[in-house]
Amino acid sequence: MKNLAAPDATRPKGGDSEKITINLGPVDLGQIDLLVEEGFYSNRTDLIRTAIRNQLALHAQVVQETITRRALVLGLQHFSRQDLEAVRAAHERLNIQVLGLASIASDVSAELALQTIGSVEVLGAFHASPAVKRALADRIR
Repeated sequence: MKNLAAPDATRPKGGDSEKITINLGPVDLGQIDLLVEEGFYSNRTDLIRTAIRNQLALHAQVVQETITRRALVLGLQHFSRQDLEAVRAAHERLNIQVLGLASIASDVSAELALQTIGSVEVLGAFHASPAVKRALADRIR
């Protein structure tokens, strides 16, 4: 697959974050609040991010080996309308495999996405218009 991730004004910023929700028991939450009050962390989110980063660092080798084995693109991969039109002109299809953020420009039609994208596997976040997501629903894993 060609690297189509060219700079684009509609491209999402790499520093953007996704919101997640977790449920914690009252004792765990109380302990987090205690560590925040004692100044170990600036807030609950700071502790949770730090804990997640520590776990990811602990498993970094396994993550890297899996990225290599599964041929995943690590980071941000953005597809503009021009990128997909070039794929269509070349009579090719993309199999998008990303660990991070995959995005499809808002001016990409559902028809163009269907003609050019064979499959989408994203571990992280996938940004596309609702119409494109609906059109690709059976191709998204």
